Amino acid sequence: MTKRVLLVGIDPATIDFTHPDYARFASLDAARVRESLENDVSRLEQLGYKPSLCLAAVEALPSIVQHRLEVDTYDCILIGAGVRVIPHNFTVFEQLVNVVHQRAPHAKICFNTGPHDSTEAVQRWI
Repeated sequence: MTKRVLLVGIDPATIDFTHPDYARFASLDAARVRESLENDVSRLEQLGYKPSLCLAAVEALPSIVQHRLEVDTYDCILIGAGVRVIPHNFTVFEQLVNVVHQRAPHAKICFNTGPHDSTEAVQRWI
């Protein structure tokens, strides 16, 4: 059976990469992030997974993810580094972890370190 994966992250078009909190991602811009995510989706598909991207403005992510989990099931849910490691996004990260825990208790949860290693994060768990 094909393993379904939900990749949750901030829509790169909504990120201010000049904000000091994003200094560790200084070499990135919206186009590079989008390209990396699309490459990871392609890699996951080639490996036999069924990935779905869920990108939105950071403040909208919890409600959007909740809706996605109410209408679909996933074997693994990845929460992106932009949500997890950026200090001013921390409360959204907490909300997302709790939404996933409540709405998809059977799903594995994984985390990437940036938009380039989502495939490896998924493979660690499923």
